[in-house]
Amino acid sequence: MAEKYDFPDDLRDAQLELHQAQAEYRALCRRLPWSVEPEPGWTSEKQMLNERVVSFPASPGYSAEERAQVEDFRRRILDLSVTVSTHPYWTSLTAGVVDARMALKHTGGTGDEDAAA
Repeated sequence: MAEKYDFPDDLRDAQLELHQAQAEYRALCRRLPWSVEPEPGWTSEKQMLNERVVSFPASPGYSAEERAQVEDFRRRILDLSVTVSTHPYWTSLTAGVVDARMALKHTGGTGDEDAAA
């Protein structure tokens, strides 16, 4: 069993917010067109030893609102990542920092971790 850590509330809250932001960002990305810029559709050619042919429909590109949403999520995720990784708590540990960071990542996850793998 992994060692229990006494994470400060603000660190735990920041990590939970990071989990949530990442899950929301992944959900947004699944809804967006495959290309940021408008692009015509295309179909791959059949390759030797591979029967798979991939087709992509024409992409209208991202709207200004969608671009803003992506930028906001990326900024929020980056800010939260910095908050978590530079928290003063980490300097209080003398050993096992990697194990503690991994334990924090798995506390109170959104349940969407498997979808990210």
